[in-house]
Amino acid sequence: MVRRRTVLGALGATGLAAAGLTAAVGGHAPAGEALRHVLGVAGPVPAIKRAVVRAERLPSRYRGRDVDVVTIVPPGVPTEGLPMSLLLHGLHGSARYAAVGGMPDALVTAVSRRSVPPFGFIAVDGGDNYWHENAAGDDPMAMLLEEVPVWLAERGLGPLFACTGTSMGGFGALLHARRRAERREPLKAVAAISPGLLLSWSEMAKRKAFRSREEWASLDPLRHLDALGGVPVGVWIGDKDRFIEGTRRFIAAAKPAVASVSPGGHDDVFYRKVVPDVLRFLGKRLSAG
Repeated sequence: MVRRRTVLGALGATGLAAAGLTAAVGGHAPAGEALRHVLGVAGPVPAIKRAVVRAERLPSRYRGRDVDVVTIVPPGVPTEGLPMSLLLHGLHGSARYAAVGGMPDALVTAVSRRSVPPFGFIAVDGGDNYWHENAAGDDPMAMLLEEVPVWLAERGLGPLFACTGTSMGGFGALLHARRRAERREPLKAVAAISPGLLLSWSEMAKRKAFRSREEWASLDPLRHLDALGGVPVGVWIGDKDRFIEGTRRFIAAAKPAVASVSPGGHDDVFYRKVVPDVLRFLGKRLSAG
């Protein structure tokens, strides 16, 4: 394991581009454009109103490798003890691509308008195994439970109050809420955007994220609704999304605090429409104490 090292401690486009984010647009775009693409920024944003984004490369004992760790916080607010939400990426994603739908800009706007209390996000590389230990020695869920709180504390951030995830990350967010409830450390909120909930093992098996049908069944949030421990859940999905059937079943059975099915697909166009509501949901649960 290599020593912990900071790859990036940036407040703007230059530093993020230096960390290789131009790859988000095939390596052909200027650095500033690449940053706006990755973070979902529609156009130039004044530096004073830009989210403070910091990325580091840290060794994860539970994943057995170095991982990217990205924090996103609103500018101009005290960060000591700032409440944070996990931000879990989807299949074939990474920490750098977890902030969908212009989330950093939307967070800055919501906090500046005082429609939500200040909070931030932390994203980490979780691999492609639906946030569980599919391969021996690579346990992203243990990383979330054991290492992320330590990393936050070392940076004066935290505690974790919520988990937010998109697609595979939505599945992971619900699983994380279950694990936190089992540890008697319940979250205040879970936000699942287009969660990767499937009804067919033949479809899930294509993702090669579970060793067997039985392992998938043991972790599938649809089969363990009571294990969430009563944490407030918000779900947002487009009516043309590939996961609509599984999510509709989850909504019908779990009766989440927010259940939004609206026109759209499994893409950033849809995410941009719902992210402001996701932030309001998280902010409301944070305000509730």
